[in-house]
Amino acid sequence: MGFFSPEIGIDLGTNNVLFYVANKGIVLREPSLVIVSGGEKRVVQAVGEEARQLLGRMPQGFRAVWPIHEGVIADFDLAASMLRYFIRRALGVNYVGKPRTVLTIPAGVTSMERRAHEEALMRAGGKLSYIVDGATASALGCGLPCYEPQGSMIVNIGGGTTEIAVISLGAAVVGKSLRIGGNALDAAIAAYVKKEKNLLIGDRTAEDVKIDLGSAVAPAETQKAMMRGRDVVTGLPRTAALDTDEVYEVLQEPLREIMSAILWVLERTPPELGADVMRSGIYLTGGVSQLTGMDQFIAAETGIPVQVARNPLDCAALGAGYLASNLELLSRIGKNHPLTE
Repeated sequence: MGFFSPEIGIDLGTNNVLFYVANKGIVLREPSLVIVSGGEKRVVQAVGEEARQLLGRMPQGFRAVWPIHEGVIADFDLAASMLRYFIRRALGVNYVGKPRTVLTIPAGVTSMERRAHEEALMRAGGKLSYIVDGATASALGCGLPCYEPQGSMIVNIGGGTTEIAVISLGAAVVGKSLRIGGNALDAAIAAYVKKEKNLLIGDRTAEDVKIDLGSAVAPAETQKAMMRGRDVVTGLPRTAALDTDEVYEVLQEPLREIMSAILWVLERTPPELGADVMRSGIYLTGGVSQLTGMDQFIAAETGIPVQVARNPLDCAALGAGYLASNLELLSRIGKNHPLTE
């Protein structure tokens, strides 16, 4: 890695941002969250992990903003500010020149959304080498033979998006991108608790319930947990119990949507590549891949072996970093082979 032109891969996710720096590996993993104060002229008070620590504990006039929504930039100015802060954190203040960067975005974004990513990165001080879809980056990051003439299937389920693709010769042959992910599972839990338990719970509590009690397959034994929230009627703090059977039922609807998209991709995969996928299996990456029984759920529905990648949260950043260090590969993927809508 040249001192004057560091190579970095960025996985710009709805919930988290990961930075890979050549020869160093993943150097930064922070929530994609900004705390601001003020009215129209917003002042950034905290970014990333520091901002997460302030959630729910902020004085009046402060508010939390997630600049990335469903995998794309929703607040351009704050996304650029956040990226600038993270680039400095990842590289230190002594680097010279603009870092060569590969950035992941969901497949199927509009040209305007794509342009917003390019401009935010340039404003943040990066020199954009390439934008790559999250499925291809994840497949590279988990070590699949993407550049071989054989089919590799990846299912990358992040916080705001799910990306599914069958990749061969460095490009997605067929794929689908859904704007649904781990956050949709959390929202389903929160909505159920409000309706059935008359209790309002926050995003973090819903996520904790998903992690502790959530399962993609019917739980073998029922477990219960208590959660704290605010009573819908009285407005006072209260606790309520929730069990694994309830959470399993709640998660079925969003998981079925993801399953439908996986089957859609398989139905449209050419027979030769489909045979490769049957042999090599489906690879799962992203946070939701760690949901209890997620691999069994997909395997049971498709009849294909399913494997969770070794570092499922890191794969997209690792793949982007690999491409940043091997720019000659970039001409062989992406723009000429967009994912199927």
